[in-house]
Amino acid sequence: MMNCIIIEDQPPAQRILKKYIEDIGTLTLKATFTDALQTMEFLKTQEIDLMFLDIHLPKISGIDFLKTIPNAPAVILTTAFPDYALESYEFSVVDYLLKPFSFQRFVKAVAKVPVKNKQVSIFSPSEEKANFRKELFIKSGYELVKVLVDDILYIKSEGDYTELFLPEKKHLSSEPLRFWEEQLDKNQFIRVHKSYLIHAGKIEKIAGNQIYLKEKAIVPIGRTYKDEFLAKIN
Repeated sequence: MMNCIIIEDQPPAQRILKKYIEDIGTLTLKATFTDALQTMEFLKTQEIDLMFLDIHLPKISGIDFLKTIPNAPAVILTTAFPDYALESYEFSVVDYLLKPFSFQRFVKAVAKVPVKNKQVSIFSPSEEKANFRKELFIKSGYELVKVLVDDILYIKSEGDYTELFLPEKKHLSSEPLRFWEEQLDKNQFIRVHKSYLIHAGKIEKIAGNQIYLKEKAIVPIGRTYKDEFLAKIN
């Protein structure tokens, strides 16, 4: 989960952001502020991953506020005025939401937030890579779907997309296959074909150039991957 705060002086906008944060399920709202000056002391003592920052605020604008804080968390700017978009990107903000914005646009912005200095478009608890994830949230269309890693049978490439196959269901993800290779435990998930990544723990048998997985799933073995694959499982 990522810790976030809202800096917004308009109650209707606060309510929308709170609702979206609750609906997305991968953010924890730590506090809401009506002006940026209130936030300064809070940031000195609290570890925050993301700020939803309005540009037009009392006392000091959101842009001026960004100029005053070193090592700022990731920032998604919110405003009803498009005029500041160019200036805002001088501060390496994650995204710029123009009010009123939809939940789908909100999800797209949050998907850009870097986690531990690596930009990812899955939402999951922020863990050290060596520990690997036990569960993850994948962006499937306009939804964020929770998937238990150990439930995955295999992942199949479909051009720029991938399909994650689980018992009795599958999910379409906007991430390419190489993304999953980097994110998942290489001892658990093995590339066996240019288009397939399998969960080694789900293998029931290997016959010729085919792998038989649990749930009666069958995956081909690519000729260039076969020797390395057999060496790994042996």
